[in-house]
Amino acid sequence: MSTILLTGSTRGIGAAIRFGLEKRGATVIGHGSKTHHADTIGANLSEPAAPQMLWDEALERTGGTIDVLVNNAGLFAANPIDIADISWLDQWEETLRINLTAAAQLSRFAVRHWLDRGVPGRIVHIASRAGHRGDSPAHWHYAAAKGGMLAMHKTIARAHAKDDILSFAITPGFTDTAMAGDYLESRGGAGLLADIPLGRVAEPEEIASIAIYCALDAPPSMTGATLDANGASYVR
Repeated sequence: MSTILLTGSTRGIGAAIRFGLEKRGATVIGHGSKTHHADTIGANLSEPAAPQMLWDEALERTGGTIDVLVNNAGLFAANPIDIADISWLDQWEETLRINLTAAAQLSRFAVRHWLDRGVPGRIVHIASRAGHRGDSPAHWHYAAAKGGMLAMHKTIARAHAKDDILSFAITPGFTDTAMAGDYLESRGGAGLLADIPLGRVAEPEEIASIAIYCALDAPPSMTGATLDANGASYVR
């Protein structure tokens, strides 16, 4: 069965992905920003050295083989444009490092791992609807990071399909997690829901089911695909 490194596995969508993967028999090495124990590696992805440490420890725990990388870890925090410039820049850079740069580092390690061994591999990127349509005035950084993740995903897919290294992206809209709940409350709750034709936000298990499909079941010809899950609030 597959051995999978899953970032941001301790809550929300990540926890649902982990539960579903393990139910399918996969070996999952989880990650949390602080948690560090037998089945979860603690690593603060805002630190430049953390992705390398995470990757190396995950390889050690799996005996040297990782079949699938799921880039799920993320930071979603408001960054109003009218705050002090240095504060705005600090928050921009922290969000870009966690949401994009760390995912890029891990993707690079994964691709090199599979190329060096001549084996297939898969990457699943949990991006966002914001990468397509943008986000609120206080979330330029989040939208930019997720848009960058989508561009990176497409580039990996095009470059490495010939090597049987596959890349998939998922773009949820609002999902019923603590992170999204705070945002919904701050943006008016019911009024914001009116923008979702389905009439509700997604459940973590819905997004997880797509991620599990991409990690384990999606056919190779689907590499490069971006799968929307936003209740028809953005269609393309």
